[in-house]
Amino acid sequence: MALVRWEPAREITSLQSEMNRLFNTFFDTPTTGGNGGSVRRWVPSMDLVETDEHFVLRADLPGLSEEDVSIELEDNVLTVSGERKAQHEEKKEGFYRMERSFGQFRRSLTLPDGVDADAIAATFDRGVLEVRIPKPEERKPRTVAIKVGDRAGAIEGSETAS
Repeated sequence: MALVRWEPAREITSLQSEMNRLFNTFFDTPTTGGNGGSVRRWVPSMDLVETDEHFVLRADLPGLSEEDVSIELEDNVLTVSGERKAQHEEKKEGFYRMERSFGQFRRSLTLPDGVDADAIAATFDRGVLEVRIPKPEERKPRTVAIKVGDRAGAIEGSETAS
């Protein structure tokens, strides 16, 4: 019988590999469509970039137009949703391989408090959606001046009875 040294890092790596395999199996496995064909779940790629004045969300939405996409803001949650429809004809085309994914998608992003919803702007150019979200203004702490003398303890701007 050989002694093997226990390495916790190897155990964690093994557990992580198994979890990755489980999630990849769940999200990447084709599902059976209504007409017997298999359809992959489509989740568009998105990037979130921070500039000095904005948060910029960019989403790759190939094959869609601005009419196919909806952007909603509710309770500081920005949601981008839409649908990419299958483009093949119904006349029993002989597919050898079908890798493109179709279907509905919905991605949500929680925004920081204080974002001005009316200032959010979106553009759509060559299959790329760009949403510009202005950063909320930082609230500066209010300073209170302390006076010394006969008005000790009075806060600046307040009136005292004479």
